[in-house]
Amino acid sequence: MNAQVRQDHPERAHDLVLFGATGFVGALTAEYLAAHAPDGCRWALAGRDLARLERLRERLAAIDPACADLPLLRADAADEEAVRELAASTRVLATTVGPYVWYGSALVAACAEAGTDYLDLTGEPEFVDRMYVAHDAQARETGSRIVHACGFDSIPADLGAYFTVGLLPEGVPLTVDGFVRSNALFSGGTLASALTALSRGPQTLAAARARQLHEPRLLGRRARGPAGAPRFSRETGTWALPLPTLDPAVVARSAAALEHYGPDFRYRHYASVRHLPVALGGTAALAATAALAQLPPARRLLMNRWEPGTGPDAERRARSWFTVRFVGEGGGRRVLTEVAGGDPGYGETAKMLAESALCLAYDALPEAAGQLTTAVAMGDALLARLQKAGISFRVVDSR
Repeated sequence: MNAQVRQDHPERAHDLVLFGATGFVGALTAEYLAAHAPDGCRWALAGRDLARLERLRERLAAIDPACADLPLLRADAADEEAVRELAASTRVLATTVGPYVWYGSALVAACAEAGTDYLDLTGEPEFVDRMYVAHDAQARETGSRIVHACGFDSIPADLGAYFTVGLLPEGVPLTVDGFVRSNALFSGGTLASALTALSRGPQTLAAARARQLHEPRLLGRRARGPAGAPRFSRETGTWALPLPTLDPAVVARSAAALEHYGPDFRYRHYASVRHLPVALGGTAALAATAALAQLPPARRLLMNRWEPGTGPDAERRARSWFTVRFVGEGGGRRVLTEVAGGDPGYGETAKMLAESALCLAYDALPEAAGQLTTAVAMGDALLARLQKAGISFRVVDSR
């Protein structure tokens, strides 16, 4: 497949830059790009350690010999001048450097200023809300698309709900519930981001309130992502436990921006557990982790136990899987759909980030700018890419 570059910023040196390429998920994303980037794609690796970037480039050359010539760009997330130069050098910049509330702000600012499309893997509500308040308006002016949560947080939920809504009648109130199952393990970086988010309750609440003051209100429509209550789901035959993740807010923002979600849309997001004792144990474990995250010594101990840059090995990832089942209802119709794939946090997240970046770089997309969700920014184009890449979106039942 040959790359056909859109004509925005044709003078820039790169079509795509991957920042944080030597981290655990970053390296997996780089490997995916080495195997799947189209001919003629001008992409580069970026990070703060040039020696590690050189070692990664050598590994990538074993996948595709052309990667031996990949440009290496040295930049530290805390160096605002270097980050601005990085953003100005490319049309699309994808970053895996988290926790984003610590390391992501300068890069979003640089992309919004330069009119560069930006993608990340954050699942941190505080960071997303802060970046909206600080940079959405400028990104709209420069044409930059700021797209957060381009991994397991929150593409399966966002595009799964988008896929489900497309099967329901238009112009009527709609409800969609998502039920997540997986057997996967987490990496040190994921744990660090989760513990950071859990420890910043007051800051997260303040960021959400600030966003409410800046965000335009819907007129004549509603789009909501409330927390559900624990319950037994007859639709899936499992216990449903509300998941305190970014996903419901992302889906609700897609619904607010896209009128075909109807005049009154509601999305709820659950963990799907087959056995009640496991459900009770999972709830207790989450509560204990949230409590420990409030204590700096305990938080540091947990982070040191699973350091960022580490994660499950290839054999364990090969055995991992995820499914998200969606129950959508409205206008007298009910559909059951499913999004499914392999290892969600690493293999499939790397695939989702890479395909999102390639989608922004090469596909015909809706005219939109500012802080956007994946459904709003890429919609059908990204859905088609992910299906072609092996992530399943299917209808299980329709009535």
